[in-house]
Amino acid sequence: MGIKIYNTFTSQKEDFIPLEPDRVGFYLCGPTVYDYFHLGNARPFIVFDVYRRFLIYRGFQVKYVMNVTDVDDKIINRAQKEGVSVAEIAARYTQAFFEDMEKLGIHRADVHPKATEHIPEMIELIQKLLEKGYAYKIGGDVYFQVEKFRKYGRLSGKNLEELKAGARVEVDERKRNPLDFALWKAAKAGEPCWESPWGKGRPGWHIECSAMSMKYLGETFDIHAGGEDLIFPHHENEIAQSCAATSKKFARYWMHNGFLNIQGEKMSKSLGNFLIAREVVKRHRPEVIRLFFLQKHYRSPINYTEEILRQTANALDRLQNTLQNIEYYLKDSPQGTDVAHDQIQQGSEFSRLVQYSKREFIKAMEDDFNSAAAIGKIFEMAKEANRIMEKGELSKVDQFALADFRRMLLEYDQFLGILPGKDGLKKGEGDEDALVALLVQVREELRKKKEWSLADRIRNKLKELGYIIEDRREGSVWYKV
Repeated sequence: MGIKIYNTFTSQKEDFIPLEPDRVGFYLCGPTVYDYFHLGNARPFIVFDVYRRFLIYRGFQVKYVMNVTDVDDKIINRAQKEGVSVAEIAARYTQAFFEDMEKLGIHRADVHPKATEHIPEMIELIQKLLEKGYAYKIGGDVYFQVEKFRKYGRLSGKNLEELKAGARVEVDERKRNPLDFALWKAAKAGEPCWESPWGKGRPGWHIECSAMSMKYLGETFDIHAGGEDLIFPHHENEIAQSCAATSKKFARYWMHNGFLNIQGEKMSKSLGNFLIAREVVKRHRPEVIRLFFLQKHYRSPINYTEEILRQTANALDRLQNTLQNIEYYLKDSPQGTDVAHDQIQQGSEFSRLVQYSKREFIKAMEDDFNSAAAIGKIFEMAKEANRIMEKGELSKVDQFALADFRRMLLEYDQFLGILPGKDGLKKGEGDEDALVALLVQVREELRKKKEWSLADRIRNKLKELGYIIEDRREGSVWYKV
């Protein structure tokens, strides 16, 4: 089975066939740097980071581009409110963006183009649209004329009349159509501006992504992604201006993730349920947040509550415990990985489950990036692994299957990013290691004396600090998550 992608443009799943064999051009709309990004923004950053890494895992050479919008009305308004320059606001929140991306385990794109560094490309693109009759000037402003582009509304699935009625557009009686959008805005006092054939000014938001994506990926490229809220008007306008300028197809596959709801309601500042990603990371491990998003199909809406995050954290702890148990059971069994192929084929129920689930995991990921189904297979195998380890003595085939499951999980984590540290496990170091080991030893003595309350307090406190204690017949073991 090949990779399939749900294409928003055609409203159906399609076989993914890149323009060039084994090469993928992938563009994701990045942040407008006027504030810390919120948890809803984190969803596309995380899920498309995973999808990009999965494509690499599947053997593609991926050129991944994510822009930074560092000139925009929101940035200007924030600068005026604080009484500082636009450049200062943009620099502050660009740095914060990369800091928060790193905290969440999101790999940097191959290119992070900034809008202010690509003004010449935008001016050139606008000039083409004027020459072809798709744009018009009013004073120092330049607008795109949507009625000239016959396929306008194809991405959002609406016609022009519906869009006129429902679109949020700036009131400007000078425009020929209320849906016409700004390609270039004439300079205003106190705002950043650049020289252009139409006078000093700055680019509109939509033209930025078209110019930067085409510069780094070509006039036609494979995947353009972003949040569902960008379908209209941003991506609709990108398609119109790009196709009008080049007379070519723009992006071939459009991918959009669903909304994040907070306590069942759409996140918004007016409702007071606005969550800044860097604040959530202070309460929950980055791996937990990644798993939270990946346990739901990227196109579906997802609901956030603190209880759901706690449940996700508990599920991840159980998975890490399973890995630790596997290491424990296999440490003295090197022969567990020396099993003939025919033994595996005729092996235990668990060994067959591992082989089956490995295939099903990849099939799920290839089927429009169904990470929810794929993650489900991992937890299904982990549950069965725990069951057979509880039996104590394991056959060689089961030992091989356990080792195979562990290798599989660590291999898949190259793109999932849900296991902390090397090999998914962290151990304490130096004095910290010795102190925790001493506390575990003291707890053992308390348990022998049946002083359960104090023993439980030590265990619970260590868990709060990120240390897991497992009580086994041979004694207690601990590790750091």
